[in-house]
Amino acid sequence: MPEVNVTIGSRSFALACNEGEEPHLEAAAKLLSAEADTLQAQIGRVTEARMLLMSGLMLADKIKELEWEARAASERVKELEGQLRAAEVRNAALASAAPKAFPNEDVLMRSYEDAVLRLEELADEIERA
Repeated sequence: MPEVNVTIGSRSFALACNEGEEPHLEAAAKLLSAEADTLQAQIGRVTEARMLLMSGLMLADKIKELEWEARAASERVKELEGQLRAAEVRNAALASAAPKAFPNEDVLMRSYEDAVLRLEELADEIERA
């Protein structure tokens, strides 16, 4: 099991972790250390236990705030998805109710193609004459 040395609030700790988790543990330790440094700058020297407790609580508070923000964002996404579905339903209803630009588009296209063929035939006759 790998061992990682981390420094939190000017104290070094040797911590064991599972293989591959070293970067995650180091990143978490940096977060805790940043909170400990902030705490020491505001309060001054505190005992190791108190520093770790208060730093952990400060991180837990930040995590809770992020959870609330994530929940609010998730609810907003659901609300917007509902609005999108309603708009899609309205769009589909409007599209099906809208009259077609050319009700007999296929008939018109065939007539156009027939006219083009007839004009080409006439052009050939004129060239031969």
